[in-house]
Amino acid sequence: MNLFWLLVVLLVLGGLQSLVFSKFNFKGIKYTRYFGKRAVYEGETVELIEQIVNRKILPVPWLRVESRISPDLHFQTAQEEREISEDEQYHKSVFYLGPYSRVTRRHTIKCLRRGDYQLRTVEATAGDLINFNHATRQMMVSAHLLVYPRLLTDDEIDLPSRKWQGDVLVKRWIMPDPFLVGGLREYRSGDPMRTVHWGASARTGRLQVKTYDYTADPKLLIVLNVQMQEHQWAELMRYEQGTIEYGISLAATLLTRALEAGVEAGFACNGQLSVQPEEPVIIPPRRASTQGEQLLGALAELQIRRARNFPTFLEELTAFQDVDMLILTAYDSELIQQGVNMLRMRGNSVTLNVIGGGRNEEAV
Repeated sequence: MNLFWLLVVLLVLGGLQSLVFSKFNFKGIKYTRYFGKRAVYEGETVELIEQIVNRKILPVPWLRVESRISPDLHFQTAQEEREISEDEQYHKSVFYLGPYSRVTRRHTIKCLRRGDYQLRTVEATAGDLINFNHATRQMMVSAHLLVYPRLLTDDEIDLPSRKWQGDVLVKRWIMPDPFLVGGLREYRSGDPMRTVHWGASARTGRLQVKTYDYTADPKLLIVLNVQMQEHQWAELMRYEQGTIEYGISLAATLLTRALEAGVEAGFACNGQLSVQPEEPVIIPPRRASTQGEQLLGALAELQIRRARNFPTFLEELTAFQDVDMLILTAYDSELIQQGVNMLRMRGNSVTLNVIGGGRNEEAV
């Protein structure tokens, strides 16, 4: 009989604690998660920080937070609770919360692929002491991370002309300023007579010509084609995107170097951004302090999905004049060459570079 009543008491107590915890577990609970940095480059690591606060006297025996995260954000810690499929990754965190307590966890994540990653919701489940009952709620969070394309090394840059690289890039885009006289040197065959300094020539007995300093007045527009072939309509499968991803990294590298060299740089692409579906990307060349961030942000967010057929898109770019254009495309065609010619008729210097498939050509 005593055993019977003991079981009854235990059941009653178990039921009461279950009712109490199921009613109050989520009271005074605040959960936040955020990334340690706003943006990183592909291949770098970043911290994902979870923080949960219990603002009441009643403890929470256990609380499990589950979320769906892109598998391209790879958790580095071996003991992380996660399940990975081809397109999704499910991550779990389990907490015990004492009265008026705060728990912070930091997860190291390696960013395997460029992109715009936003974590908006988590599913939280809290239970009682004996797991007799539990309740589940969806919580809103705001964790946003931009992963910029990986910047290429010199050995990885596959361009037909060295005018697009290193110091040669700078020299390609500077022009002598006739108002900035830098010094004198002896006359050389081919020097224009207007550069002769007659006073210095009379003093030395030899023809002396003026040398000029240089004024930077460069404008670079890199144009990327996200189509792999002329009549492509459907979105590329992930395994087909390698060539375009290389083009994105190449564009990011050249744009970064150009801005560092004082070049006005811009980007145009017949792909689209998630915030502007069905609209191509056009960022005019500028040298503003925010230009690099804007360009890399667009390259991070860029979707490999065409918003315009590429030859049609080239027609839209005829609004630009006197700009150095580098076109990165996986193929060349008669229609593309017609677009290139139209751009040149507007006074633009246009280089077309075919990327991928072991081919790399320059149309001049």
